[in-house]
Amino acid sequence: MSKPGKVVLTVLLLVGFGAALFFALRGQKAEQEQKAEAAAIASATELKGLIALDVEPFFADARVKRILAEKRLPVAVTRIGSREMAARVVPGAMPDFLFPSGVVAANQIADAAAKAKIAIAQSSPFFSPMVIASWLPVAKILVANGMAKPLGDRTYGVDIGKLTDTMLAKKRWKDLKGAEAYDVSRGVLVSTTDVRRSNSAAMYLALTSYAKNGDVVTDRAAAEPLARQLAELFKRQGYQENYVNGNFDDYVAIGMGKTPMAFIYEYQLVSYALAKKGVAADMVLMYPQPTIVNKVVFMATNERSRALADLLANNAELQKIGVEYGFRVAETKVFTDAVKPTGLAVEERVTQIVDPPSFDIMAGMIDVVTQEMAK
Repeated sequence: MSKPGKVVLTVLLLVGFGAALFFALRGQKAEQEQKAEAAAIASATELKGLIALDVEPFFADARVKRILAEKRLPVAVTRIGSREMAARVVPGAMPDFLFPSGVVAANQIADAAAKAKIAIAQSSPFFSPMVIASWLPVAKILVANGMAKPLGDRTYGVDIGKLTDTMLAKKRWKDLKGAEAYDVSRGVLVSTTDVRRSNSAAMYLALTSYAKNGDVVTDRAAAEPLARQLAELFKRQGYQENYVNGNFDDYVAIGMGKTPMAFIYEYQLVSYALAKKGVAADMVLMYPQPTIVNKVVFMATNERSRALADLLANNAELQKIGVEYGFRVAETKVFTDAVKPTGLAVEERVTQIVDPPSFDIMAGMIDVVTQEMAK
């Protein structure tokens, strides 16, 4: 080989060796970085949180766990009743976050925190309007009797005032005009969970008290007789489940014969429709007018849990997973696009909304109903 050829070959060998060394070092560095990242993720301290039943499946989702781990914000959650959380507001022994269902429980927690001089930041990444899950024949009867009106394809608006008056008057289904499709002697009632233990039933009490009062109940003197009157709506139901899915399970499993109208969170029927990829053709959603929008309120007690709050509200993948569990999120289109293929009709925007009473007024009314139910 000529001398120039040897030089070229030497140069090529050196270049090849250099390239091989470069890529080997780069690969080694990438591997080291991956190991360091994995170690950092594995060593991240878990955030301890108290959560409502509503979001327990969300936090149990493997995708959620992965995202939170990757962001070094893993969580260890304990489910307790939303109304019980305020009692856990103890200086020096606070969880990193609380995630109650509903602003009534959240306000109770915030009040306890203020008294204990504990700073809490609030946000609401998920929410769900209170609705009545019903059946097409029942909805048509309510329309025929001026208690409801069609809003769209298998969605109805219910005049909560007229419906409440009808129930308090102890009307029976067979007494109503056009009742041929549901000609039964049972009383017109909306099924709920147990108001003594369940937030959804408390929201029903809040909504019916608004209907009878003509406004949000703010006066203790007015709250007591209202609650005593409305206790009939709970007493006449008979046995009530004390957890959020009990009432809904009866609606789905047993049907119109047992549960012509069930007061639920919208997310319950939406998540069912998404999981089953559809609903029965005669299942309908009725939106009380007005209704209450139930927020799942994230309450952060430190800097890391505030970072988690920001992640829950702004991470697109977490928001989509929340929608899979039936919740509405800030981006309405994400919710409606997910629900549409199931065939379940929902109201795109719920505009007739009222707030529940303050937590102390609500607690007083629940106490009155509890006393009446014990008689």
